[in-house]
Amino acid sequence: QVQLVESGGGLVQPGGSLRLSCAASGSISSISGMAWYRQAPGKQRELVASIISGGRTNYVDSVKGRFSISRDYAKNTVYLQMNSLKPEDTAVYFCNAVNYRGIGFWGQGTQVTVSS
Repeated sequence: QVQLVESGGGLVQPGGSLRLSCAASGSISSISGMAWYRQAPGKQRELVASIISGGRTNYVDSVKGRFSISRDYAKNTVYLQMNSLKPEDTAVYFCNAVNYRGIGFWGQGTQVTVSS
């Protein structure tokens, strides 16, 4: 089992920045990849960014050049640095981890609101 706890969400003005953190605990060595998803009201949950063992990253087109995902193995934490935030980035952001058996784990989510 893997437990995930997100933090760092909040209210920010358009053009501002936030850094989300996701602390993992439990069977850390079993994690093959981690990702951030988001879900806006009335919309489906979408993959925002992912990082796999070896450091390869992937981003949805709408955040390329603005968001950056990274993983600190020493702290068992994955980060999502979000710059140049737009109102359409408003959503609940969820941390996800997948183990080598393909089983996924989710955090509780953290609200990000971009508004003036």
